[in-house]
Amino acid sequence: MSDVVHDSTQRGRVTMFTGKGGVGKTTCAAATALHYAASGQTLTISTDATPSLSHIFEVDGSIEPAVVPGKLYISELGEAEVRKMWDDKFGREMYEVFTSIVDIDYERFVEFMTSVLPGLADEFMVDYIRELHLRDGYQTIIWDTAPLGQTLALLQTPALLERHLRMAPRVYSKLKLGRRSREPVLDILRRWERLSAENMRFLRDEVSFTMVTIPEALAVEQLDGIFYQLDRHGFRVGQLIINNVLRAQGSDFLLTKAGQQRHYLDMLYEKYADLEIVEVPMFPHEVKGLDRLQEVSRVLFPR
Repeated sequence: MSDVVHDSTQRGRVTMFTGKGGVGKTTCAAATALHYAASGQTLTISTDATPSLSHIFEVDGSIEPAVVPGKLYISELGEAEVRKMWDDKFGREMYEVFTSIVDIDYERFVEFMTSVLPGLADEFMVDYIRELHLRDGYQTIIWDTAPLGQTLALLQTPALLERHLRMAPRVYSKLKLGRRSREPVLDILRRWERLSAENMRFLRDEVSFTMVTIPEALAVEQLDGIFYQLDRHGFRVGQLIINNVLRAQGSDFLLTKAGQQRHYLDMLYEKYADLEIVEVPMFPHEVKGLDRLQEVSRVLFPR
């Protein structure tokens, strides 16, 4: 993982952990954050709709951000935070414009907009993290994302906005201006498009991606399509973590499972030889709390 230089000022690293649900992405993100917190101010942030960072760290999730002993802070973004981002950026403004011709309450309006533009919630989360990075308050930001389907939906947002803007003049040209801003809705949408482009640049230029998978058929088969999508948008994956690798010997069951995994491990090493690959063993206990996370951290960052 490399530090990013921005306007001649050294900024901290931002690493996004991504992968399909259930592969141990949050655990690996938490263990990585713990490692970096030993040498500098670190924020680990979850944008999963059902976050589990506070559960894994065994801290009070009602405190925002929660503090782990040392220099580690934990933040979990849920629906309430996303709604606030919408309001702050111009959700109410757009609502004023729409309600000049459509009678709809704000809750249904937000639901409508997020269904028209999948990835919208993720877009505002990206923007929030980009602003955190620009404030330069953390040496490292470790970002635990939603399952891959939602992350990949985010990548389609700029294209959807562009297509929407091509049709927009016929739809919005006769709408009244927003009562507060007096700004035409087309200008608001173009501002949204610029914001989206800025966030995509941030993901391309200042974020390193860590992919987490497990050595099983479905997880391995899905990786090609995922890597293709990320590469197509210019996002760089710097590390592949293979989680839950069996190293135990003994019973026929374990030997058989380890043999099955060996097949998929060989496939992963052959296909992704250009990446840094790290194996994390399957532990005999639940990974929860600082001591258990330190075990994972030592595997990810051997001395």
